[in-house]
Amino acid sequence: MQYHTMVSSSPPDTSKTTKLERYNSYIRRVNSTKLLQASSKLLFRVTLLVALLLILFFTLNYPPITDNPHHIHSKNNLFSSAFYGSGAAWEKQVRHSATPRRPNGFSVLVTGAAGFVGAHCSLALKKRGDGVLGLDNFNSYYDPSLKRARQKLLGKHQIFVVNGDINDAELLNKLFDIVPFSHVLHLAAQAGVRYAMQNPLSYVNSNVAGFVNLLEVAKSADPQPAIVWASSSSVYGLNTEVPFSEGHRTDKPASLYAATKKAGEEIAHTYNHIYGLSLTGLRFFTVYGPWGRPDMAYFFFTKDILQGKPINVYVTPDGKEVARDFTYIDDIVKGCVGALDTAEKSTGSGGKKRAPAQLRVYNLGNTAPVTVNKLVGILESLLNVKAKKHMTKMPRNGDVPYTHANVSLAYRELGYKPTTDLATGLRKFAKWYTSYYGFESRVKREIQSDD
Repeated sequence: MQYHTMVSSSPPDTSKTTKLERYNSYIRRVNSTKLLQASSKLLFRVTLLVALLLILFFTLNYPPITDNPHHIHSKNNLFSSAFYGSGAAWEKQVRHSATPRRPNGFSVLVTGAAGFVGAHCSLALKKRGDGVLGLDNFNSYYDPSLKRARQKLLGKHQIFVVNGDINDAELLNKLFDIVPFSHVLHLAAQAGVRYAMQNPLSYVNSNVAGFVNLLEVAKSADPQPAIVWASSSSVYGLNTEVPFSEGHRTDKPASLYAATKKAGEEIAHTYNHIYGLSLTGLRFFTVYGPWGRPDMAYFFFTKDILQGKPINVYVTPDGKEVARDFTYIDDIVKGCVGALDTAEKSTGSGGKKRAPAQLRVYNLGNTAPVTVNKLVGILESLLNVKAKKHMTKMPRNGDVPYTHANVSLAYRELGYKPTTDLATGLRKFAKWYTSYYGFESRVKREIQSDD
């Protein structure tokens, strides 16, 4: 009895249970580690796949950045139709900006609205009660910050500028779906004569392909808009008859820029003939003024003179002075608005022509050519600084030695009459330039007191 009692009272052997629990714990740790490793591998593979897809997307949609400081991104970007096409707030902005505020007012799509002429025309149209929607791709041909400053100015006047490209058919179709535009003022283009020697394809992309893309969308719109667009005095090329008239030959362009603008005029004829689009081309003559383009001579002359840098003043190969028909921005705006006001409706529907449509082309100039040397003299007087001039022969870059506009046709049919002489216009430009770039203390008081 004692033996059995002693045996039954001894503690149970738990070593096997403890070992089993330790083993199970070990198995759980191993499985957790394997699961973590598997999850990490899966996450890595997913991340790698996403990265490869993003690289592929940007490779297809963006050109490589080159060493060329003037390289322009011409492809569509993330803030194009893919981004804008789904936002109710964005569509509301588009409609609000494009809605006219006066009886029988226009609803105008202004391409290149953050550009020099585009910004001024947009403000003039909005001021009189028209609806204005801007479109601009803010490319880097010249400092985009100036374009952004113009955009900010337009925004203060309730003009919305869409960040997009005229080659983006999806975006253009979206805009025409939202707004039944009565008119298009097409000013978007690759500008400049000399830059074509560095980046020729940018001219074909913007001035030819972009224009065709816009016309393709416009021809199918309901209603079809009337279109006023910017050609150029450069189309006269090597023509020696002066003053330049619309009836003169324009088949000898001196630059690629001029050739693309001439191509635009022929393309306009085609779309007018086949689809009944109302088209008016405006040949601008050397536009200048506040908020102007930094690549223009009067602009960079002003900059270099104020900074004490030498400037190149060109003469022709035979030693003659170069002259331009400088046209003040306010006069150009009057011509653009006059063209819009007199534009007849397009006659097509659903991409089919129903009747003959209006097709016009006009010179918009000042009719008073001034030598570049005289331009420099006026700037010297206004800025109170003597320019360091370097007289040199014109390079073979497509520039022509002389321009002079005959504007009698625009006067008769558009009521166009330029009123600003070069000295007056440059005074207004100098006032803006010195204020915008902070040179007020270095110029004459008369500029600052000028209205």
